Amino acid sequence: MARVGAPTPRIEDIDAWLAGITQPSALAELAALLVCVGLAWGLVWLVRRASGLPNERSIWFGRQIIDGVMFPMVLLALAYLSFMLLARWLPVAVFKIAIPVLVALAVIRLGVKVLQVVFVNAPFVRSLERSISWLAWVAMVLWVSGLLPLVLEELDDIRWKVGGATLSVRTMIEGALTAGIVLLLALWISAAIESRLLRSATGGQLSLRKAASNAVRALLVFVGLLVALSAVGIDLTALSVLGGAIGVGIGFGLQKLAASYVSGFVMLAERSVRIGDNVRVDDFEGRITDINARYTVVRSLGGREAIIPNEMFISNRIENLSLADPRILQSTVVSVGYDSDVELVMSLLAEAALSQDRVLRDPAPGVNLTNFGADGLEFTLNYWMTDPENGQQNLRSRINLVILQLLRGHGIEIPYPQRVIHTRVQASHAGQDGLEGKRP
Repeated sequence: MARVGAPTPRIEDIDAWLAGITQPSALAELAALLVCVGLAWGLVWLVRRASGLPNERSIWFGRQIIDGVMFPMVLLALAYLSFMLLARWLPVAVFKIAIPVLVALAVIRLGVKVLQVVFVNAPFVRSLERSISWLAWVAMVLWVSGLLPLVLEELDDIRWKVGGATLSVRTMIEGALTAGIVLLLALWISAAIESRLLRSATGGQLSLRKAASNAVRALLVFVGLLVALSAVGIDLTALSVLGGAIGVGIGFGLQKLAASYVSGFVMLAERSVRIGDNVRVDDFEGRITDINARYTVVRSLGGREAIIPNEMFISNRIENLSLADPRILQSTVVSVGYDSDVELVMSLLAEAALSQDRVLRDPAPGVNLTNFGADGLEFTLNYWMTDPENGQQNLRSRINLVILQLLRGHGIEIPYPQRVIHTRVQASHAGQDGLEGKRP
């Protein structure tokens, strides 16, 4: 005989549930639950294969099939559908535990994946993940045991009055949960939009899309905060006057911070500085690896990273080594003896530069006789490169080694520094000075 009314996955009578868990029908529920697991795994595998191999930061899939958000969501939907069907003909016991557990798993997985994608390698993410897990499991236990309504009633009785509004512990907790869910969804949507926009963007297009993703994230978080304040019970119209006064004070106190935020959007919009450019800022040279709303990360060839406020890129003089042309000129100076064959030396220096694949052929390396030095003839070898992020000193070192090998192979002298020292001594006869000697 079919039951009337929608069943609820909650244990209302512990003795009846214990009796139901020992019935043969529990085996049918376990079999149905295993079928749901297999179907969920298969459906997620098909969707994953149809959409291509997702990256490691995918919220829906993650690195594997079961560690994303889609698998627990699909499993929860299939399990609840099976629960609704079996509850019409069988005394359900297993699903009254399985459904709340799957709900908790889905909530935990959603919160963890969104936080991992939005805040990459942030130290506080682990604490937030642990807090979400404990909260989800405690709520699940209270829901299954039927104690949740009683706990909420007790919390609702703890009230206090703030101005014209009356608040309670239950209202504060529900508002905090609502705020957390709204902010989590806002971060999820912004992360999905950012991943979509930056998937195949490069160069200037990457900067524009990064600016759009930052603006969307700021807007969504702002809207989420407004919704969270409304959920707590705070009247937003009452904050208009106070918000204006606070805004003026914050505006004067945080001028540098505001300037950095505005400068970040200006940089990304006008594309004067782009991700991947090689720049020199305040005697620090490196490659831009990321442009955030407030600061820009510049990584030097030695591995050091500088966090530079965006205001410096707008108000100070910045050298962009790859704005219009990614080529960079390098040079090395070589001295040879005065009796050397000048034409042979120049050809050997050009040959040494062209021996390296990273040296551009167009424009070709140039060799110039730049100085008649005290010890020999000084030649300057100039050559161009386009990949300074792979190192500059290592390329100059390889070229210098080839130059040394070629000059020695052709018997061309690299002179040592020569100095002549004159010494004046006092003569032995009174009133007579003389030059005793010269020492090379």
